[in-house]
Amino acid sequence: MKKTLQAALTATLLALGLSGAHAQDYPSRPITNVEPFAAGSGTDQTARLMAQALSQEYKVSVLVDPKPGASGFIASQFVAKAAPDGYTLLLTTNTTHAANEHLYKKLPYHPVKDFTPVALLNKGHMALMVNPASPIKTVGDLIAEAKQRPGKLSFGSGSSSSRVAGELLQQMTGIDVLHVPYKSNPFAITDLIGGQIDFMFADTSTAVPQINGGKLRALGVSGTKRLASLPNVPTVDEAGVKGYDMSYWSAVYLPANAPPAVVKKLNEMFARAATSPGVLGLLASNSSTATHSTPEGLAAFQAEESLKWGRVIKAAGIQPE
Repeated sequence: MKKTLQAALTATLLALGLSGAHAQDYPSRPITNVEPFAAGSGTDQTARLMAQALSQEYKVSVLVDPKPGASGFIASQFVAKAAPDGYTLLLTTNTTHAANEHLYKKLPYHPVKDFTPVALLNKGHMALMVNPASPIKTVGDLIAEAKQRPGKLSFGSGSSSSRVAGELLQQMTGIDVLHVPYKSNPFAITDLIGGQIDFMFADTSTAVPQINGGKLRALGVSGTKRLASLPNVPTVDEAGVKGYDMSYWSAVYLPANAPPAVVKKLNEMFARAATSPGVLGLLASNSSTATHSTPEGLAAFQAEESLKWGRVIKAAGIQPE
């Protein structure tokens, strides 16, 4: 009890100290931007371009530190335990902060209590892909093949978005396919290219370069509208699975009890970074949408998204692990 009170007092004093003179000097040393997925993932691409823009604009070093694995547990725990001084932040997605609480019976972090919301960054959709050598050329072909060979086709996923997208396709079409988990989507894509799995959904930041490069074939996109980056690819809904719609988002968080002045400054910094040519170019190339918010707006959005993901996961018949 004594240790708990001391820890709480220390956090309070730190916050009070930084909310005054120290916050006025923020940032005065390198910032570590932790993200929960592997190099090359959509989140990693966003993190690196944001880091570059922040470094150029504010003349401060921003280090990107990928900590992939365990569905984002590793990165989330690391940041949750860091000092709430604004120098260790988490650039993450709905995987860690809306979906995981419905996919797992027990999390090693609390998606609300252990973090301070900073800003919502963007929203996007996914592409459903197969190996170009696959005889499956349409969503209809995939469904037909899966029904002819129940339990034989496999799909990979390296995030909750990609996993739930595949599970929802199962639930809505009545097919039976095997889920193969990965630390991050780039690892699953490598196996899809190599023929170890049959199909997967992946965020457009990761998927579009593989599709345009001819390494993978797109069967559909997960939103309700076609994407400018893949104009000839129908939505899964258009392809016959009526009502299908899945999206993802990314956002920035600090550890709990971060000083309000630092949170406000970081929010402003990310709003400016989001307008950099590199970030805008990435969003345009994969048809994602820039969606900046206040810290309070992110908190409200996260609460709504948690309810939505809970409904989707339950509808997909996924049992918490």
